[in-house]
Amino acid sequence: MKVIVFGLGNFGMSLSLSLTETGNEVIGIDKQMDKVNLVKDKISHVICMDSTNELAYDAVPLKDADKVVVAIGENEGAAIITTAIIKKLSDVKIISRALSPIHDTVLEAMGIHSIIHPEQDSADRLTKQINFKTTLENYQLDNNYTISEVKSRPEFHGKTLAELNDIDKYHLTLITIIRKREKKNLIGKKTIVKETIGRPTPETVLQECDILVVYGNNKDISYYCEDQEESEIKL
Repeated sequence: MKVIVFGLGNFGMSLSLSLTETGNEVIGIDKQMDKVNLVKDKISHVICMDSTNELAYDAVPLKDADKVVVAIGENEGAAIITTAIIKKLSDVKIISRALSPIHDTVLEAMGIHSIIHPEQDSADRLTKQINFKTTLENYQLDNNYTISEVKSRPEFHGKTLAELNDIDKYHLTLITIIRKREKKNLIGKKTIVKETIGRPTPETVLQECDILVVYGNNKDISYYCEDQEESEIKL
C-alpha cells in the first residue's frame, strides 16, 4: 500500500516508520528539513515542503496514493488547510488528525470521516489496560463490549482449541491469536514483531507466550483477567 504522511512530528514519524516496517511504501512530508533528515533513510521517500501551499503539490503523487494521513500536530490551521487542499486535488482516502473539538467539527463538515485522536486514544487504551489489569491492548466497541488482547493461560499451552473447555467458562469469543517472530527491518536490524495466525481452527494448538484476541462483555474480560492474575500469584 502507498501511504503519504503529512507531518513528521512524534506521531507522524512513528506512524511512518511503523507503516514502512509492515511492508508499506511511505512518503513522508514536512516543512522542517531537520525532521525530513531524520527519516530520509528509513522510509521510501521524503519531501520537504509547506503543505499549506497548494502550488507545492506538483511534487506530491496524490493520485498514486492509496491513503493520505494528515498527522500535523503543532498547528491546527495548517492541518485544516492541508486537509482541504488534498481533498480539492484528489479523491484519495484521507485520515486526518484532530487537535480539538472544533477541529473535529471542521473535518466532519469537510466530509472527512476517518478522524484520529492519538493522545486521547492512547489515554483510553491505557485506562482500559489499568482497569482490565492483565489485558495488553483493547478496542472498545461500546460501553459494554470490547475486543481485547489477553495472555494465554498456562493451562492452555500445548492443547488444541478443541480440547479446551476452560476457555468457554469465560464466555469470550476467540477472534485470532498473535505470536511473536524474529524479523529484519530495512537496515538489517533484527526485531521481534507480532503477527496474527489468521482464523483459528479447532486443531490450532496454543503455545506459550500466545496472545489471544478475544471479544466479549467487559465483565467477562475482567473475570478472565482477575482469574489469570490469581493463578499467576499462586504460581
